[in-house]
Amino acid sequence: MIKKRSISSYRWLSEHFRDPYVRKTHQKNLRSRSWFKLHDIDVKYHLFRTGMNVIDLGSSPGGWSEYAIKHVGKTGSVTSCDMNAMNKISGVFFLQGDISKKIIFNALLNHIQYKKINLVMSDMSPKITGISYTDMSNAFDLFNLAFKIAKITLSNKGIFLIKLFHGEEFENYLHNMYDFFNTIRICKPSSSRSRSKEVFLLAKKKKI
Repeated sequence: MIKKRSISSYRWLSEHFRDPYVRKTHQKNLRSRSWFKLHDIDVKYHLFRTGMNVIDLGSSPGGWSEYAIKHVGKTGSVTSCDMNAMNKISGVFFLQGDISKKIIFNALLNHIQYKKINLVMSDMSPKITGISYTDMSNAFDLFNLAFKIAKITLSNKGIFLIKLFHGEEFENYLHNMYDFFNTIRICKPSSSRSRSKEVFLLAKKKKI
């Protein structure tokens, strides 16, 4: 028996196929529409420069890594990590596994041990259960993990970019970031759907 799609599923599919950024993703042969979100933020805040070392958390299918490696050049590096597989991108080191697990966390640290990390960016999101409280709690567990990695690995002038969702823990998370960074901006790229609760926090200037 074929299971009927819900009204919300039809609405999402309709919106998805009308989305101009979905069409642009196919036209440009990009890995995901998230490429445009990073592009929008970079154009406005000038994140990248040649020679930067970058960590990309929650990288699959590779939209952000694809963008980053073209902007850091051959003298820079991109180290990516995701639980899901990611097709190879030339110049990008990919680590597949759960970054919350010690063995994967240590593998990431060992790989970038001698590198000065200039940018940590995270597009991590949890698997959705449909239970709002559980989903938001799982999301902020990942956000806190990304923040922990940024605090450990970033150089003094490093940048932290993370996708967040508005929820009960949002203000507390923002407060904790102000304990570590001098400058924080809340970004909503034009390529981010207006009804989406996602925003991006861009943090700079570590407090020494």
